Amino acid sequence: MSKNRLFAFGALLIIAALALTACKAEADPWENIGTEENPIIFVAVPSGETERVLASFTTVADLVYADTGLVIEPFVATSYAAAIEAMCAEVPQAHMGALATFSYILAHEKGCADAALVSSRYGAAYYNGQFIVRTDSGIETLADLAGKTYCRVDETSTSGWIIPEIQLKAAGIDPEVDLAGIVDAGSHDAVAAAVYNGDCDFGTTYVDARSTVEETYPDIMDVTKVIQLTADIPNDGFQFHPDFPADIKATLVAEFLSLFETEEGAAAMDEAYQYTGMEEHGDEFYDAFRQILDAAGMDYSELSQE
Repeated sequence: MSKNRLFAFGALLIIAALALTACKAEADPWENIGTEENPIIFVAVPSGETERVLASFTTVADLVYADTGLVIEPFVATSYAAAIEAMCAEVPQAHMGALATFSYILAHEKGCADAALVSSRYGAAYYNGQFIVRTDSGIETLADLAGKTYCRVDETSTSGWIIPEIQLKAAGIDPEVDLAGIVDAGSHDAVAAAVYNGDCDFGTTYVDARSTVEETYPDIMDVTKVIQLTADIPNDGFQFHPDFPADIKATLVAEFLSLFETEEGAAAMDEAYQYTGMEEHGDEFYDAFRQILDAAGMDYSELSQE
């Protein structure tokens, strides 16, 4: 082959490659969503032990596929912020998720998540956080926490930081100034273990995250204690990207609700995030919680731009 023909052939290959890339870039990311070629990517926050959460949601995905033929690929994000980023990327890296309450507020503010299902635990769509310390610490009240080290879950964890921060300030303690240090443990399980091991003087989790690590620390309920509960917090749940096809969303919502009627489905949901049921709710469900944030002077609209 002559040099000119070789050059021309190479140029054609380059043009073809560029055209293929352009076609892929312009392709509808929602086309054939839920198929093997374009699975529904489901992101979960790392509120518990990652392998346990992932295994549970993989079971859920398998059950959904068996009932509907829809393919779901779950993954656990490395952080609460990473879960938000996955749903809010210009080309979504997650099509739906199980975001924690405050993470959902931020993602919705960014315009990339809409509430569809709110979890219930033992019949309630609300839950509480807790301040935990070692029983032998001598700490009895929030006022005693001044000068102590604090293990929180994550800076966007509702019960592991957002609401506790508000309550600490109400008790006259500015966490950024009046504590010896703040450590991001990454999950509720890790916070409970850190307090048990004396890595931090106190920590905040949902009630009662300590039970999830009892197999490793059988005496954790005796070695640690709760000194304060938080106010009621609306539960987390399942959310969808606003562009998610409405018909497939409706199918999934009905399917997730029906899973609680089966022994295997209910067990998987309980193992993942201790869900005992789910209720259909839209974004308005979280308006009362937003009022609490507003009253505390928290500008979550500004946080959503970070």
